[in-house]
Amino acid sequence: MKSTFILLVAAVVLMSHGGGVSSQTPHKTRPAGTPEYTFKVVHMFPHDSSAYTQGLIFHQGVLYEGTGLNGRSSLRKVRMETGEVLQRVDLSAEFFGEGIALLHGEIAQLTWRSHKGFIYSLSDFRRLREFSYPGEGWGLTTDGRDFYMSDGTAEIRVLDGPGLLKGGLQKAKRRVTVHDGGKNITQLNELEWVDGEIFANIWQTDHIARISPQTGKVIGWIDLKGLLSPMFKLEDGAVLNGIAYDAATKRLFVTGKLWPSVFEIQLVPNPQN
Repeated sequence: MKSTFILLVAAVVLMSHGGGVSSQTPHKTRPAGTPEYTFKVVHMFPHDSSAYTQGLIFHQGVLYEGTGLNGRSSLRKVRMETGEVLQRVDLSAEFFGEGIALLHGEIAQLTWRSHKGFIYSLSDFRRLREFSYPGEGWGLTTDGRDFYMSDGTAEIRVLDGPGLLKGGLQKAKRRVTVHDGGKNITQLNELEWVDGEIFANIWQTDHIARISPQTGKVIGWIDLKGLLSPMFKLEDGAVLNGIAYDAATKRLFVTGKLWPSVFEIQLVPNPQN
């Protein structure tokens, strides 16, 4: 979670790959039998390369994006086809924005270490209420009833949806520990609810975990190495982060912090499994 990024004008280089895994990823100890997927790029969309993406939502044809960094954190409504920011509200410089989720016409946004979140009206981004929680805030998603929140550890907190939208101190209804075999998976960052699973970016890697929300078991890995050319990653902070899903058309979108593109991808089973 670092600082600035200077975009060089260059072409994005796309490539598929054969499932090679970097030594820093949780796949190093992946148990045999956990399915792994690579990707096929369906479409590319422009993305503001100064946006430090922390949360991403697809809703009614547009993207909603939460960005981070102190003094640069915001909530945005973005036209997908052009990357144009249609609506925006900035957070005070004291707050480092994190994950976002949409429920009942309201958007909840976490902050990193301030123990505080904000509730906005979807229609006009008017700030309605605040809520608080112990520990750090990283990723946030919803199943349409409850919220699921990550905090950088191996735990995902399940928070009551209507309760959180009312504001106040939030206590977890339950917690699930994310694990692959006997190994706990930490650094869970941006979250997205995808057809009954939780997809989670693993911070500072090119991997997304597919997680059972009931048990925390990792039921699949998505390897996105090579999605964006390394020429765009001019500092450590420009890592994969941001997952959005269009449930109506089954389209999956991913991006990264300070990336120049949002990618629509299809998952492809890794033949080397």
